[in-house]
This record gives sequence, structure tokens and C-alpha cells, in this order.
Amino acid sequence: MNPSDKPNLRDLRVSYELGELVEETAPASPYPLFEGWLHDALAHQLPEPNAATLATLGADGAPTVRTVLLKSIDERGFHFFTNYESRKAQEIEADPRGSMLFLWTNRQRQVGIRGVISKLARADAESYFASRPYGHQIGAWASQQSLVIPGREWLEEREAEMRARFPEGAVPCPPFWGGYALLPQEVEFWQGRVSRLHDRLLYRRDGDAWAISRMSP
Repeated sequence: MNPSDKPNLRDLRVSYELGELVEETAPASPYPLFEGWLHDALAHQLPEPNAATLATLGADGAPTVRTVLLKSIDERGFHFFTNYESRKAQEIEADPRGSMLFLWTNRQRQVGIRGVISKLARADAESYFASRPYGHQIGAWASQQSLVIPGREWLEEREAEMRARFPEGAVPCPPFWGGYALLPQEVEFWQGRVSRLHDRLLYRRDGDAWAISRMSP
């Protein structure tokens, strides 16, 4: 690449003027605030508003990140689903500590979550799996997630085998597939503000309640 063709990242400037985040209007729990921001992202039709970067720790102590989709929230935490034989699942099994980051760029907001990840009940996995489109169900059976495979053709052959094996409307939830919940210990809300004097409110779990602190941007 010619040096003159390189993108000039220094010229990428954003003026953060869309909102504010102040203690006086912050709820006592982070859940209503998160749900309000998620509904706002949905209302503004942002792409993949439920997408989150999930970080876990590998056996070597190095972090691994990937994108997962949030599927629901309750008292158990933030739910996502995956293959239990995947790299992320193996890392969670070895060390259940994890972090999530939601970024809604067009709304100048992000939410970071730190906590402990645990498996959801089998009934949760079966209920959600039954709601998935047929192609997604077949994909869950066809993919040996995180393993090295010979090529794309191998994957397409596996998909064809699974479609022949399971007709539409009769695909069971795989025994190696299910859900997790990240139970937050900390939730940080970030709202962009003018002159980079951003708002950062940190919720820390304190027994059955939450302590709220303002962090310097």
C-alpha cells in the first residue's frame, strides 16, 4: 500500500452531544437503565443492537474476545447461547469470570459488564432453540464450533446431512448446545459528552443493593 493511501485516523473526529447521564436520574439498579438504553437502540433501528463483545480468559491467562447476541435478561443475568464444546465454553468452564461490552455508536453510548458466567437450565436452552429458524437449528447441529475443518465444502456437506436427518419442525436441541448467564458484579454506563468530558456511572453490587459511583472520563 502506498503510504498516501493509508487511512488518516487522526481526522476521524466525533462531537458527542446527544445526551447526558447524571446521578439524580439514575435508577437504583443498573437493569432498568440498561433496558432503557437497549429499547432506545431498538427504536433508532441500530444494527445488531443486542450484539455484545464477550471476553473470557484462556488457559494461558490471555483474554479472548468475540461477539455474542444477548437473548434475554433476568435475575440470573445477561443470557446468550452457544455450543458447549466451543472455545468460549471451554474457557468459561475453566474460569467463569467474564466481561461484556455493548457499543451503540450512533447513540454515543456503551455499557461494560463484569461478572461471573454460569450455565442456564436445559429447559431454557430447549425453549429458545425451539424458537429459532430452521436454518439456524440445522447450523447448530452441523457446526463443530471452534474446531479446524477441511474447508467450506465439508461444512456444507454436514449441513446437507443434518437437513436430511432432521425435517423442519422436528429438530431437537443438541445435547452440546445451550445457554449461559453473565451475572454482573459491576456495570458501567458511558455516555459521550462535549469536549470528551464523558459521563461514566459505575454500578457495583453491594449485597442485595447497588452502589453508584461517578468515574472520571
